[in-house]
Amino acid sequence: MSEPLDQDVIDFAHRMFDLARSGATGELAANVDAGLPVNLTNDKGDTLLMLAAYHNHPDTVAALVGRGAEVDRANDRGQTALGAAVFRQSPDSVGTLLAAGADPHAGGPSAVEMARFFNLPQMLELLERGK
Repeated sequence: MSEPLDQDVIDFAHRMFDLARSGATGELAANVDAGLPVNLTNDKGDTLLMLAAYHNHPDTVAALVGRGAEVDRANDRGQTALGAAVFRQSPDSVGTLLAAGADPHAGGPSAVEMARFFNLPQMLELLERGK
């Protein structure tokens, strides 16, 4: 059985997730470069990449992808970073994720399903071009 996490570690992790949400690319990237797991997940399975994509921070998405973030990793609800970027209608994040090999059909709902459901033709076109 593992020991409970120290409150300082929990607070630090929360701060890292806040950096992803706010698009503090430099500070977040520096922490990843210093050893923070690039695929760190919160209690809902959201990764730093998912949070950056959902909050529409394409520079942060690019920095995390460049540091090896898993582009098709799904959270506990089956959502992916690509689906979040499509929902937020961020062509830069969508392009970065597709260039890194993200699968438009991964997750549930997938990025393609999101684009169709929310009637986002520009996003659907990007996904179809990026196959």
